[in-house]
Amino acid sequence: MTLQSTPLPFAAALAHARDLAQAQIEAALAERTGPVAEAMLYACSGGKGLRGFLVIESARLHGIAPGMAAPAAGAIEALHAYSLVHDDLPCMDDDDLRRGQPTVHRKWDEATAVLAGDALQTLAFELLGQLACPAEARLTLMTSLAQAAGVGGMVGGQALDIAAETAPAPLSLAEITALQAGKTGALIEWSAMAGPRMAGADATALGAYAKHLGLAFQIADDILDVEGDAETVGKAVGKDDAAGKATFVSHLGLAGAKTRAAELVDMACDALSEYGSEAQSLRAAAAFVIARDS
Repeated sequence: MTLQSTPLPFAAALAHARDLAQAQIEAALAERTGPVAEAMLYACSGGKGLRGFLVIESARLHGIAPGMAAPAAGAIEALHAYSLVHDDLPCMDDDDLRRGQPTVHRKWDEATAVLAGDALQTLAFELLGQLACPAEARLTLMTSLAQAAGVGGMVGGQALDIAAETAPAPLSLAEITALQAGKTGALIEWSAMAGPRMAGADATALGAYAKHLGLAFQIADDILDVEGDAETVGKAVGKDDAAGKATFVSHLGLAGAKTRAAELVDMACDALSEYGSEAQSLRAAAAFVIARDS
């Protein structure tokens, strides 16, 4: 395995990846004007950039320079932003805040939000088409992203989440785990597996890492909904409890949820053993997802 460079400390690596992904999106929209383009840029600003970071770091571990992987990082951040724009709509979660700012449909209107989300989704595949890697690898990345985002992944998980709101009984722990594997986990898994897929390498270890990471991320979100404050989290909190929604916290208790999240972080880090110290930033990312306050 030929590494591209020495890993940066986590905070620096996260910021660098976020900047690379954002630059790809801004360049793609540079000559596009009007409210939809403005809303697209707005929707992509202010996030942590974790998914783009996973793309950049997984690529670096397989000898691919950050600049070469940047279109894929921009692609996943654009697609993730689309999912948030649509998730916030009145027909979904009906949220007024996202990342500490008014949601897109509040700042503009619902039609603009729908169109901006649609366009961000198509932008993701436009950016993947710009990757300088073998055509077979590009096709694999496009197909796998479509699957991760579709009815077998993120969209399917969101559909299950909506259905649960009117279900006759709260979801079981196993059902919540399956739901979140699609809604949250699928895009995280795609991000971590993007690097080896670009390189035509085995993605098994990074897939296992991301599976545990994605579940820990969602448990941390459930904990933040209980313990966080809206100003810090950047969106409404306490909504799950108010709606009587089954969550990891409602099933495991607050202490139990924290313990389970920590166990998943350990499992994620163990999955990276073959990469040794070169995967330290990815291990730090796993710790970060359960220590964050937003």
